[in-house]
Amino acid sequence: MMVQFDSLALDHSFAALADSTRRGVIVQLGTEEASVTVLAERFNMTVTGMKKHIAVLERVGLVATEKVGRVRICRLGPHSLAAEARFIEQVRASFEARFDALDRVLDALKQEEEHGRPSD
Repeated sequence: MMVQFDSLALDHSFAALADSTRRGVIVQLGTEEASVTVLAERFNMTVTGMKKHIAVLERVGLVATEKVGRVRICRLGPHSLAAEARFIEQVRASFEARFDALDRVLDALKQEEEHGRPSD
């Protein structure tokens, strides 16, 4: 059964995750909270550049930030990627079913080849 997905939400999530730095930030924040400055240092980029990446992740709910004094702390946001995981699993299952069907066709052709073609 095909599950319906919010295409716009998936588009935004996958676009946010399309960048390796943003994926790295998600992995990093999965282990501990960090300031924008610390993240910029870890990814060898400017604070301004990291702020742009954080803003993209924040718009889709993957990262949440909080100003603590003069420091902006980043943590994983409320968006769990559950819908994205369900979408990927649905597509994976569809591909797997197609490959299984192809395997059956190839096995049948191989059997015919090994045992001779049936006469008409």
